[in-house]
Amino acid sequence: MSIGNLRCVVIAVDQSEESMNALRWALQNVHLRSPADGDSSDKPGGFVLLHVQSPPSIAVGLNPGAIPFGGPTHVEVPAITTAIEAHQRRITEAVLGHAVQICEEKNVAVNTKVVVGEPKEKICEAVANLSADLLVMGCRAFGPIKRFFLGSVSNYCINNASCPIVVIKDTS
Repeated sequence: MSIGNLRCVVIAVDQSEESMNALRWALQNVHLRSPADGDSSDKPGGFVLLHVQSPPSIAVGLNPGAIPFGGPTHVEVPAITTAIEAHQRRITEAVLGHAVQICEEKNVAVNTKVVVGEPKEKICEAVANLSADLLVMGCRAFGPIKRFFLGSVSNYCINNASCPIVVIKDTS
């Protein structure tokens, strides 16, 4: 199976092995349109590795609660927020480093993009902003209970993204 004549392919990557399997699938099966094919767009093309970081408050459910007896209802502890942001940057660097290494092994040049927010919404937003021709992503295949509580990023993207999507399911 080969998919071709595409200008911009976004591959959503996170720390899951399923997303790295989706990346490997895309590198093996998707063929991009060559720049000589009359594409004069100034938008970035090629393969774009997209990683979405959760905001620090979402990353750990940071909400220390209200201080009793008339204290503020929302307290932000800058040291904790800074530590969480630094940890998330290290995770992002590790995820993208691993993904770029996979691409280098296949001699494929890629661009990377990092956004912060709710993954399902930010993936759809990035796909639209990049005018992507295809989104490739992995699927963890959560059971119905986990899916009910956590939601399904791939299902949301299937229903809301502005381009075709290929979802690579976990085969184990």
